[in-house]
Amino acid sequence: MPSEGTNDHSDAIGRQERQSETIAPGPVTALAATLDMTDAPQAGDPLPPGWHWLYFNPFVKRSEVAHDGHLKRGDFMPDISLPRRMWAGGRLTYHKYLTVGEETVKDSEITNVVTKSGRAGQLVFVTIRHLLSQNGTLCVEEEQDIVYREAPAPGSATPTPALAPDTATQAEVVTPDPVLLFRYSALTSNGHRIHYDRAYAQNEEGYRDLIVHGPLTATLLQGFATRNGGHLARFEFRGTAPLFVDRAFTLESGPEADGSLPLWAKGPEGELAMQANAVLEARS
Repeated sequence: MPSEGTNDHSDAIGRQERQSETIAPGPVTALAATLDMTDAPQAGDPLPPGWHWLYFNPFVKRSEVAHDGHLKRGDFMPDISLPRRMWAGGRLTYHKYLTVGEETVKDSEITNVVTKSGRAGQLVFVTIRHLLSQNGTLCVEEEQDIVYREAPAPGSATPTPALAPDTATQAEVVTPDPVLLFRYSALTSNGHRIHYDRAYAQNEEGYRDLIVHGPLTATLLQGFATRNGGHLARFEFRGTAPLFVDRAFTLESGPEADGSLPLWAKGPEGELAMQANAVLEARS
């Protein structure tokens, strides 16, 4: 079995953990206020898609936090030494929306760890499968892709992102101010410093400014997809370029094709920041 100090972290595959938490109404009310919603779901109501990311985020002792603000590696997640960590994308199936106020069990398993080398240097991709259940019924299945990367070389050029599609039929503008980023970090117990520490984001991770959370963008896209009704049955997304604080971006969707709705987040220069696909179903 390879050690965690090598480039092969395959011994983490199959690692499991179980957590239990009540979908308390407090964080739901707080996120609704953060997103400027008039009405917040109450106990007994369905939890909007993507809002389960408010839960199962342990607020650990400060001594258990790494330099980047994340939980130290080596417990459930493999002890990968590459400094930059990002939530690259994921795939979700909503068999049934979770219910606010109900106890929920989350079973997680690392299903794959792959090491690659490319123009950006060494990359390690970790895939985690989550199953969220209430009262013994499976409600949400999720696969989450986490990528670890090398730090950018000093003076290295930023890759040019692809342009977003020009086929949008619906659009909404979002302006991610510092309060939005701060509140979302607090509500999800996300200590990653790229979202609130400008000096760290610029000087240590090489970004131009504070970064909008990938899960926040994915949550906004899921809400955008369901704005006109319908049950979100499946949703997949992939982050392709960062979005930055105080720079407005656009949630867009194109015409449905093959029963699915293409969605994306378009940055202020027309760049494709997140690509997504949704499958909506009518529910009585």
